[in-house]
Amino acid sequence: MLYRTAGQFKTSYTADQALFPVRQDAILLGVILVFAYLIFPLTASEFAFQTLLIPILIYALAAMGLNILTGYAGQLSLGTGAFMGVGAYACYKLITIFPWMNPIVAILLSGVFSAGVGVVFGIPSLRIKGFYLAIATLAAQFFLVWLFEKWAWLYNYNASGAIQVPNLDIFGLYVSGPQAASVTQYYLVLGVVTLMSILCINLTRGNLGRTWKATRDMDIAAELIGINLMRSKLVAFAISSYIVGVAGALYVFMWKGAAEPNVFDIPLSFQVLFIAIIGGLGSILGNYLGAILIVGLPVVLNLVPSALGLPISSAMVEHLNVMIVGGLIIFFLIVEPHGLAQLWRLIREKLIIWPFPH
Repeated sequence: MLYRTAGQFKTSYTADQALFPVRQDAILLGVILVFAYLIFPLTASEFAFQTLLIPILIYALAAMGLNILTGYAGQLSLGTGAFMGVGAYACYKLITIFPWMNPIVAILLSGVFSAGVGVVFGIPSLRIKGFYLAIATLAAQFFLVWLFEKWAWLYNYNASGAIQVPNLDIFGLYVSGPQAASVTQYYLVLGVVTLMSILCINLTRGNLGRTWKATRDMDIAAELIGINLMRSKLVAFAISSYIVGVAGALYVFMWKGAAEPNVFDIPLSFQVLFIAIIGGLGSILGNYLGAILIVGLPVVLNLVPSALGLPISSAMVEHLNVMIVGGLIIFFLIVEPHGLAQLWRLIREKLIIWPFPH
């Protein structure tokens, strides 16, 4: 009933290809944006910002970058964590070399370095694919983390080997560092994630997105109809790595505040991959749904038993979290490979035709 589409007519191809062909979709998005930009900042606590809101946005952005490469272009990558590290270290060096630089500009520029590295390690995709390409990106993961540890110039020769985020301000308002307020960091992360989401939606709906899908579905047939596979794959690696690099810069500068090289090790790559799989490969919405589940699950496991008078140890929470996430991955790979995004599409279709049978 809420999704009844009676009276919504399409009189042109342009209207039929609109981003929101159903009016209720635009209304739902408007409600979500009102909550994100107005209600959450006014009502959320410090705990909510640091434990839920900010990490959900950052992980969703990282999964979005991986989804461009894996979900749309069909190129499997296990080096997402390392590419996030490239963005974080690049942002750190930009800030220290050019202390007058606007932090937002530094964060957006950091993705350029990650894109360059991604293209270099994406070159093997021109000759190999599938499992072999995954091994090549895994090699990039190990090499880049080793580089973060051994190249002392990257962390300004700090004795700890870690990068420390300084206090950075925009027009006198601190946006990162110990003096920055969580709500300020949340707004900055939300703005960047919104910008990147708009970019990804337009790319995946355009000619480039159709080229990626053709490359993913059958690269030989795509080449036969005139698609340049080298350009398609390398552009996918570049754009994916750019988005992941920006997510890495936000990860350190707007959330963690400091980072050692092992932060960007293989567990981070797998966590982002799990978000993309559970949320749904080949979907922009799925990145947010997967991030909400993966980030929110440990919080729920901590709070719900305590509220019921059954507190459990942090070690038990961690074990339960790993088991549940593993079970969900197996479930979605077998039952619904398109993840939570597909479940939402099915619910939406049921709502459109309710109360009539499918």
